[in-house]
Amino acid sequence: MQLEPLDKATLPKHIAIIMDGNGRWAKERGQDRIYGHHEGVLSVREVVSVAGEIGIEYLTLYAFSTENWNRPKAEVDALMELLVATIRQEVDELNRRNVRLHVIGDFAALPQLCQQEMQEAIDLTNKNNGLNLILALSYSAKWEMINAIKSIAQQALDGKINPNEISDELFHQHLCTHQFPDPELMIRTSGECRISNFLLYQLAYSELYFTPIHWPDFRREQFLHAIANYQQRERRFGKTSEQIQPSEHAPK
Repeated sequence: MQLEPLDKATLPKHIAIIMDGNGRWAKERGQDRIYGHHEGVLSVREVVSVAGEIGIEYLTLYAFSTENWNRPKAEVDALMELLVATIRQEVDELNRRNVRLHVIGDFAALPQLCQQEMQEAIDLTNKNNGLNLILALSYSAKWEMINAIKSIAQQALDGKINPNEISDELFHQHLCTHQFPDPELMIRTSGECRISNFLLYQLAYSELYFTPIHWPDFRREQFLHAIANYQQRERRFGKTSEQIQPSEHAPK
């Protein structure tokens, strides 16, 4: 796959990825699903490296959804163990690459050891100012939005806000992602063409890119191809083509 050089001026600031297909990739090779998850870690490592290298500022990876807790216990346990082991192994590399780690989701639902390892990694990388790597763990968009609504409702009951003053900006401040810009590009691997309860509010104006490639096979070349595809699209945000200026890439 021959790629034209990327236009650095129109790189997406924030890319979100649904890393799908680890289990199917493994089954196609006569292996158990956990083998696919282990191989998927290699893709994470390469995509994080490339994102930092080309200047992407935010990368959100959908690592574990609230629905994933319903998978067989053996697989869930193995995934949590893999997460702990991976974070332990990768902290030094994240620091070397100047990557800052963040976590969004129901952090308290994770096993205690997993919480400890994640928090330690967050603390050890919090002075880095390169790529912001955001892991969505025990996350669902519906869970996030319901929590935001509850928080806003409580503030209204306490007389801290006027319900008539509730706005898009106020709602955004109560989301897990309040400190990050919304993604311009969302990638999903493995051929499924749906969002699956991922950043539903934040993806309102994101470009969606679906590929049949399973996550363990999604590496540097595939990632750059997705970005190149994004750069060929016209982002109008409700305007006409004639209204869009060459330097206009984000909603006002």
